Amino acid sequence: MIDRSAPVFVAGHRGLVGSAIVRRLQREGFERIVTRSRADLDLTDAAAVERFFASERPSVVVLAAAKVGGILANDTYPGAFIRDNLLIQTHVIDAAHRHGASKLLFLGSSCIYPKLAPQPIREEYLLTGPLEPTNSAYAVAKIAGIEMCRSYARQYGFCAVSAMPTNLYGPNDNFDLENSHVLPALIRKFHEAKLRGDRSVVVWGSGTVRRELLHVDDLADACLFLLDRYSSSDPINVGTGRDVTIAELAELVRKAVGFEGDIEYDRSKPDGTPRKVLDVSKIEALGWRSAIELADGIASVYRWYGEQPLARVEAR
Repeated sequence: MIDRSAPVFVAGHRGLVGSAIVRRLQREGFERIVTRSRADLDLTDAAAVERFFASERPSVVVLAAAKVGGILANDTYPGAFIRDNLLIQTHVIDAAHRHGASKLLFLGSSCIYPKLAPQPIREEYLLTGPLEPTNSAYAVAKIAGIEMCRSYARQYGFCAVSAMPTNLYGPNDNFDLENSHVLPALIRKFHEAKLRGDRSVVVWGSGTVRRELLHVDDLADACLFLLDRYSSSDPINVGTGRDVTIAELAELVRKAVGFEGDIEYDRSKPDGTPRKVLDVSKIEALGWRSAIELADGIASVYRWYGEQPLARVEAR
C-alpha cells in the first residue's frame, strides 16, 4: 500500500483525469499532493522536467498529462499528438526513475488496441492488428509509453504500472465542439439546442457504432486501487465492460438535458472504430469494479456543466 504521507506528483492535475485523481487522493488523506500548472512546468521540456524532479523528488508519480482530443483533432493534428505525447512520457518516466520514485502509474488509452480487435478487448490483443487510422499517432505514442514502462521495469527494476482506461467522461472535460470527445460534445450540442429552441440536433456518424464509457471518478478510484495493489509492468484495462451505441448515448443525453426535438445523424462524418469495449476481467479479479451507472453519470456531468460559464450562453 502507498504511504499516504509520501509526496505524490499528479502530472496533468487540471485535466479531466488528473483533477479526478487529485480529488480521490485528497479524500483518501494523502498529505503531500504535488502539482504544477502547464505554465509552471512544461512537460515537453526535458530541462524543466529534470529541474522539477531534482528539486521535488516525488515518491509516487501519476502520469495523467497528455495531449488529447476527439476524432477531428486527432485526424487533423497527428504530428502534434505524437510529438507532444512522446515527449511528455519520455521525460516524466525517465526522470521519475532516475530521481528515485518508488512507483509510477502511466495512463494510456483503449485506442492502443487494433481497430478490429475481437470484442471485448483483452490486454493481450495489443499489437495484433492495424490501429484506427484517425487516431493512430496518439495510439502509437501511448503504446510507446507502455513499452517504456515495461522496459524500465525489466532493465532497472522500476515499478511502472500502465492502466488502459476506456472512454472517459466527467467534470472538467473538454466541451469544445471542434476537438472534444463524443459525450461532452453531445452534452453541449443538446444544451445549446435546448436554449435556442431548435427542432433537432445533428450527431456525427451513423449512430450505430458502440462505445464503452467510464466516469472519471471511477477511474480515479481504480488508479488508487492499482497504486496500492498492482505492481506488474503488464498493462491492465480499466472500464465497465459494458457498451452502448452512439444513438443510445444520444438518447441518454437528450433525456438528461431535457431536449424535446429530434436527433439527426450526419453519415458523411467518420464513425471511427465500429465497436470498442474492454475486457475488464483482469482488474475485476483483483477486486475492483466500476460503481457509477452511465445514466446517473451523465446526469451529474450535465448538472456540473450547467454551472459553468460556458453553458450560460444566450440563445441565438
